[in-house]
Amino acid sequence: MDKYRAYVGSYTRGESKGIYMYDFNSEEAVFVAQGVEEITNPSFLTLSDDGEYLYSNCDEGVAAFKILPDGNLKYLNRHSVQGLRPCYLQVDSANEYLVSSGYYDGKLTVSRINPDGTVGEVTDEVFMKSPGSIISRNNRCHVNCALFTPDEKYILAVDLGMDQIKVYGFDRSTGKIALKDIVRCEIDSGPKHIIFSKDKKYIYLTHENDNMVTEYAYSMGKKGPVFDKIDQQSTLPPKFSEDNCAVTLKITEDDSYLFVTNSGDNSVAIYKIDEAHKMNRMCVLPVSGIYPRDIYIFPDKQHFASINQESNSITIFGVNYEKGYIYMKGRPVSVPCPTCIAVKKMK
Repeated sequence: MDKYRAYVGSYTRGESKGIYMYDFNSEEAVFVAQGVEEITNPSFLTLSDDGEYLYSNCDEGVAAFKILPDGNLKYLNRHSVQGLRPCYLQVDSANEYLVSSGYYDGKLTVSRINPDGTVGEVTDEVFMKSPGSIISRNNRCHVNCALFTPDEKYILAVDLGMDQIKVYGFDRSTGKIALKDIVRCEIDSGPKHIIFSKDKKYIYLTHENDNMVTEYAYSMGKKGPVFDKIDQQSTLPPKFSEDNCAVTLKITEDDSYLFVTNSGDNSVAIYKIDEAHKMNRMCVLPVSGIYPRDIYIFPDKQHFASINQESNSITIFGVNYEKGYIYMKGRPVSVPCPTCIAVKKMK
């Protein structure tokens, strides 16, 4: 029986204190509370590729933790990103660089990670200053998400304000970045979160404003990454007409099902990925919580957890793929203002 430790980030307002920890196993989709690591506003968490370190955003910039054998956290350090608190983090596979996305200041930052896992100096930064496409809301760039490409020669930065994916070349020897290309999305669509398929051949992107998820075939050309749009689907149920934002997305380990959350409708849309790599919507059903900010698919693929920020809860569901519905498993887990989840398989 495999054991796991879940780390749940939060906004530290009201009763929230920081990063909440839970244990669960591969046979039961039940979270057992294991304490809290206090830190201000850890609204996004990411693990190093080897699972030895946890990185969090915070009011001071970014923070590093060593993961102890029992799953608890040992604080290492905080380091400024020379801007406002970032909203998204990713670490390269060698645990040498950390990329931070700045929603509020439109800033993409690359920081060095020291051999002991601590966050070090900023090696490069870009402030994106062009006006956004929705003047009343954005009027400037918002870097909502940034990922390394599979070969880690490029960084893909999702700019919600400009409706673009900016492609930056990345020099590992120096930590410097340089703009190489721009992928333009539909005007006012508000691209938000991006993920690669597990086989690294496809990209999925949510659009906050028009409530869509887009699929691209991804490949490397002579001049860099190539994006071929192959499918786009609504994240909402039929005839839904109220305010909503498509939020985040995750894919199963076998690339067979894609999960996308909606705030407003407070639901999860599940798509079956067919042999032609088209997204076929299986269902859009409520998650019994408000503002599903993040989602985690359990290793068995038969369950998922919805991280519900505004209802202060985590709700866990089973999935019946054959009949196309979800069903709640147990009572909601009470967490103050949860925003994200990162999970480590314990040894």
